[in-house]
Amino acid sequence: MQSSYGGVLGLSQKSGGTQNTGLLPLTVKQISEAAQNSSDDTFYIDGIDVNNVTILGMVHNKEERSTDVSFLLDDGTGRVEVKRWIDGQDTFENEQIAALQDGVYVRVHGHLRSFQGKRNIVAFSVRPVTDFNEVTYHFLECIFVHLHNSKANGMAVKGPSISSPNYGNPVGGGAPSQYVTPNMTGVGGSMDECQKRVHSVFEEPSSLSSEVGLHIDDVARRIPGFTKKQVKDAIEFLVNEGLIYSTIDDDHYKSTNG
Repeated sequence: MQSSYGGVLGLSQKSGGTQNTGLLPLTVKQISEAAQNSSDDTFYIDGIDVNNVTILGMVHNKEERSTDVSFLLDDGTGRVEVKRWIDGQDTFENEQIAALQDGVYVRVHGHLRSFQGKRNIVAFSVRPVTDFNEVTYHFLECIFVHLHNSKANGMAVKGPSISSPNYGNPVGGGAPSQYVTPNMTGVGGSMDECQKRVHSVFEEPSSLSSEVGLHIDDVARRIPGFTKKQVKDAIEFLVNEGLIYSTIDDDHYKSTNG
């Protein structure tokens, strides 16, 4: 199943089950009903460890401060709080934040977290939805992924539901299978050569193992033949598509598969 709007789902082996290191398409209802391991705050949905997620819905109660912007995202199945840390010096980021208004549909890529018993999303990308086919596509992808992962991990599925009251923890006896989308080709067409080269740099083992990710200058040095502006534009594209995210500052980025 080719994903034209969402990100990439990735796998890594982890004791006791399979860890999803890419972006898992979810609804708010699935997030609210996800099982949670009290010892390490790990979330499980359909037997899969959940970390990075992609959700889509309408913005409500936006609150903007000097260091962050927060809002409630309503997708019709429930509401979840989303927080996006901001740097007032980033022009592109400021434009993104200005576009976030109550009543606007947005796609969010971020980390699922729990704070004081309340689940929330710490976003590394928030962008307005401009093609409303994306709304329909997101829910279809949620259904497909839920059904596939539930069946693959031997869980009961009641019809085409995208939320089940009992997800449970991964069972032993080897890592269960998980639906994985093919490498993303971008919205409205394939990546250009610079975008592909930049993406490949972030997917190198040495880049994935780095805690802080790669500096823009390091990326530019690794792919001679492209200007720094082309590299920055490619990084901006990859951030918007949920393939990479900023880490310690606006010059360091890391793959969502890392």
